[in-house]
Order: sequence, then C-alpha cells, then structure tokens
Amino acid sequence: MSFIDVDGSSGTSQGDELVVNGSLSRDGTTVGDFSEVCTVTRTGLDDAYDLQCAVVLDLPEGRITAEGRFTITNAGPGPITFAITGGTGDYRTAQGSISAVLVSDTETNLTVNLIHGPRGG
Repeated sequence: MSFIDVDGSSGTSQGDELVVNGSLSRDGTTVGDFSEVCTVTRTGLDDAYDLQCAVVLDLPEGRITAEGRFTITNAGPGPITFAITGGTGDYRTAQGSISAVLVSDTETNLTVNLIHGPRGG
C-alpha cells in the first residue's frame, strides 16, 4: 500500500491518493490479484475524509472492475460497497456489487455479489 501526498502538507488533503495491490484468496488458496486506486475527494472535521476508488479483480476467468466511494473517520472506514462496472472474459456482462470489511491493516474480506447481464456477442 502506498499513500501519495500530492501537496506535501501534513495530514490528508483533497487529491491525495491511496494505491493498493495484493493477492485474492479463498479458503487459503490464491485465486487472483487485485489493484485499487483511491483519491481523496473531500476532507472534513476530525480528520474524516472521503475516498473515491477504482478496483480491478484479476481472476483466471477474466477481470471484474468496480468503483465506489466511502468515508474514513477516526473510528475507521464506514460501510464500503462498490458497484461492479464491468468485466472481461467470463465476467464481460458482470453487474452487481462488492462489499468490503477490513479485518486488519493487511487483510480485507470481500463479498462479491455477482449478477451476469444478458450474454451478448
């Protein structure tokens, strides 16, 4: 995980970016990779801020893309749910959402609610 401070000021400010990548696993077996870029879009009182994120899940059958926004406060992140915006391969007609729950600084549980749209060309 990398945090990019775009204006060099102390603390979080609008435009700062968080870049994350890692492995996806299910039941202890690696099933793919993910990458995520989040941009701070709003800062508020008590060091609260909003992150707008673009996510890619890279799986053997194709990729799933998702986007969303969530708020981080002193108590941690609020609910994290991203809309699935598309995909490739077997996921080319993907729709649905991805919910995330932070377990620790290095682990997040994802729930992918995948709905396939109509199969086309």
